[in-house]
Amino acid sequence: MTALSRLDVHRRNRGEQTLVTLAGDIGPATTPLLRAALEQCLRDGVTLIDVDLAAVGCCDVKGLDVLLSASRRADLVHASLRLHHPCAQIAQLLTVTGSTSLLPEAPVSPVSPTASGNLMGSESPGHRSDQPIPEEGIRVRRLTRWQAEGVREDIADLAGESVAGTSGEAYHDRADFLRRLAVSARRPGFALLVAETTVLVGCVFGFPVGPDGSGRQGIAGTLQETVQRLTSRARFVVLTQVVAHPHPQHRDIARRLQQHLLTDRHSSLGVTLLHPADRAGQAAFSCWGWENMGEVIGLPGRVAPCLFVLSTGAPSPTAR
Repeated sequence: MTALSRLDVHRRNRGEQTLVTLAGDIGPATTPLLRAALEQCLRDGVTLIDVDLAAVGCCDVKGLDVLLSASRRADLVHASLRLHHPCAQIAQLLTVTGSTSLLPEAPVSPVSPTASGNLMGSESPGHRSDQPIPEEGIRVRRLTRWQAEGVREDIADLAGESVAGTSGEAYHDRADFLRRLAVSARRPGFALLVAETTVLVGCVFGFPVGPDGSGRQGIAGTLQETVQRLTSRARFVVLTQVVAHPHPQHRDIARRLQQHLLTDRHSSLGVTLLHPADRAGQAAFSCWGWENMGEVIGLPGRVAPCLFVLSTGAPSPTAR
């Protein structure tokens, strides 16, 4: 695969200081643009360059070298360069290469979920911590199909950790998880959201289903008819998987991700299927406000799954 070739650069001057906001990915095709933008700041006599990375999905080693080189040149002219809001992959890259000096010493305010929910980012999360996760420091990001492929193994690791040592572990199979992710990613309207602090702490993915036939290949057609009969809703989002860090706060993270995905897909109804013997999974979804509508007959598989639905409000006329 080739790296994404788009990087948007926006510069806003504030006297001798400037804010450079980046959006996209920093890779072989985009590092020349980044280098030129930073060099122009120095030629213009800027003394402080703040680089906002909140909308940058990933950065390779050559991209980091551009940032380090710009920082060294800034030092030579008594200026400075600082990085703000790096994603998990960039934060890990800075740590591994000993480049955290580019980050400001004072903690920066986290990007709000509302502001970052529409960003397209790609993650390489690394190892997760067992320390408590501050809810106010969590950032939600949406990944494209291509980016989802790049983090599939990390998400699968987190999915395994989320049920390790619980009764739900018996109903988690890594290969099946990866297969469902791949199948879901091929559906029209597929969406995958990740939650992160400096590491990956949760994800949710799914796809919309509607009366116009969208998302109704295979079992989705049968599911659409069943959901419409039980809820009078013809449009909904199938949440194929909800994953969260195995910490007591994971339920709040998962709840936020579910709400974000339904909002992202403009739906007031979420639907998911659980194994009828997965009591731990059913208990978690019930805690998140989902309603068990009973087993669904007629779907492929050796057992009839339980249908859980989550309504976030009254449906609009177009959603019926």
